[in-house]
Amino acid sequence: MAEKEVLLTQNGLSKLEKELEHLKTVKRREVAARIKHALEFGDISENSEYDDAKNEQAFIEGRIANLERLLRNARLIDAEETDENVVTVGSKVKLKDLEFGDEYEYILVGSAEADPSHNKISNESPVGQAVIGKQVGAIVEVNAPAGLLKFQITSVTR
Repeated sequence: MAEKEVLLTQNGLSKLEKELEHLKTVKRREVAARIKHALEFGDISENSEYDDAKNEQAFIEGRIANLERLLRNARLIDAEETDENVVTVGSKVKLKDLEFGDEYEYILVGSAEADPSHNKISNESPVGQAVIGKQVGAIVEVNAPAGLLKFQITSVTR
């Protein structure tokens, strides 16, 4: 089974590469030193320091494997290749709620970069799926837990 392509902006790619480098060079050494220190206490069967360090090591190695998989399947989104009037990954899109008049601004990113607390939403999210490929003025419908929401795209920028 082929792995899913991961869409990344240049910023997102750099961020993941930096995290991977930090985990491999700094965090691995730190946790190895913690394990070595914990082993100096002797009996590891009742050694919580050792258990904590081994758990952290497992987490770090899992994250490294996940980042390597993401980067191996990454496809960089080139803003120059896309029509700036069409919503694509990397677009900043402003939406107006047609029922309440509220306005929202999102940056559409690949799922690996999604960070809703910073208004970065995935192209695979309900809103992301509704707006991708659309232009300014388009009215989109989003199925949400609260029901069907209607938005109008008021601007698209890079």
